[in-house]
Amino acid sequence: MQFNSIHFLIFFPVVLAVYFFIPKKLRYLWLLAASYYFYMSWNAKYAVLIGFSTVVTYLTGILIEQISFEEGKLWRRLKKFTLFLGISTNLALLFMFKYLDFATDNINSLLSSFGLSVIDRKFDLLLPVGISFYTFQALGYVIDVYRKNIDAEYNLFRYALFVSFFPQLVAGPIERSENLIKQLNNADKINLWNYERIVKGFMIMMWGFFMKVVIADRAATVVNNVFDYYYMMNTSSLIMGAVFFAVQIYCDFASYSTIAIGASQIMGFNLMDNFNTPYFAMSIKEFWSRWHISLSTWFRDYLYIPLGGNRKGKFRKYLNQMIVFLVSGLWHGADWTFIIWGGLHGAYQIIGDITKPAKKKLEEKLKVNTQTTSYKLIKVAITFALTCFAWIFFRADSISIALTYIDRLFTCPDPWALTTGLLYSIGLDRQEMNILLISIGVLLFVDIMKRKKNIRIENITDNQNFWVRGLVIFALIFAVIIFGAYGYSFDAQQFIYFQF
Repeated sequence: MQFNSIHFLIFFPVVLAVYFFIPKKLRYLWLLAASYYFYMSWNAKYAVLIGFSTVVTYLTGILIEQISFEEGKLWRRLKKFTLFLGISTNLALLFMFKYLDFATDNINSLLSSFGLSVIDRKFDLLLPVGISFYTFQALGYVIDVYRKNIDAEYNLFRYALFVSFFPQLVAGPIERSENLIKQLNNADKINLWNYERIVKGFMIMMWGFFMKVVIADRAATVVNNVFDYYYMMNTSSLIMGAVFFAVQIYCDFASYSTIAIGASQIMGFNLMDNFNTPYFAMSIKEFWSRWHISLSTWFRDYLYIPLGGNRKGKFRKYLNQMIVFLVSGLWHGADWTFIIWGGLHGAYQIIGDITKPAKKKLEEKLKVNTQTTSYKLIKVAITFALTCFAWIFFRADSISIALTYIDRLFTCPDPWALTTGLLYSIGLDRQEMNILLISIGVLLFVDIMKRKKNIRIENITDNQNFWVRGLVIFALIFAVIIFGAYGYSFDAQQFIYFQF
């Protein structure tokens, strides 16, 4: 069930109607049932996998906490072994469904290069929707219990709701146990009839729908056209393809998190912010503090720091950074294109850190005022360009396609292309392209307000009259219904991150 579907537009009001009126003590059980229905709407068999992951991590958390009460070297070893067993079981499940064919193909390539026999089997297992998200969320819980950051949850149904909470189940944000479990445990204490919270939650949801169906799905038409016919495209078209993909993936992924945050807020739960104007970042390091925040902080806390972080010298710091980004790339998909994408971002950060002293000396020597708007805009533009370049590998179907795309990008110049109406000939007609460009302008305005004034979309109408708030909400609804990318000329676009 996708957020941008009729199914969800029926499902969510029904969930709310029951949730708002049933006895308080039954709220979490109703949400659990709704969450499993939401997940099983793709494939009922998926419930077995998420149920297995839930039971394993639930029992692991309890065992770790019980062992923690005991003292002695043997008990400490048993505690570590229990953690290892819980983590490895879940990662094995993730590997089997997501990476088994990828590993087999690469082993076959390696064996063939030495003239050895290959593994003559293709598994072709169906990738469960959102398995990377709920696996990492469950593993984060187990590690938190091990570190004694939280107490183990002994109510299986409450814990199952934490793993499967439907707004953020299949595409995040990847919630932390110390945030979400505590809220779920207090579901019976939430004052549901809070007008301000409900209105703001609805406004957040509508902004998410605007980003998805008005911007992301419309931009997808251009992106698909350019990447499908990259071998015929010149520099201008290829640049636009990369830039529009940057817009598409931001609006696509951020829209899911935004809708999830808004839906949760209506029900009285606060999810973490997953995006914070990432394309206004002035460095790749800053970009990753603003892009997919729940994943980047997950890798920081559960991989980078345990590897040693920056505590063991420069070389280990850079090695740890590269490991994290390569793993991040692999998390996104079982393909070398994703690994290269992650490696590029790792290289960006390492090179940026190494050259930082030299850049600072050069700026001082040239007397560059680093506080001017022009200087900051140049840094934003450079960061955005580097990000778009890496996105080419993320979007391309193979390394060879990405390399050909990049080769044509630099070797097929067409300096006068934009004067010939090229913009309106790469997938969208003039009317549709103008709608897209105006919508991107609205997105920029909202992100600028958030970046410069710390005013979020739901706070725009704070301290305004009732009719002003109503007008803003109506404008969002109107834009989604009238300007959403629907109809025969547009394909129904699934959220990109569902595949991860």
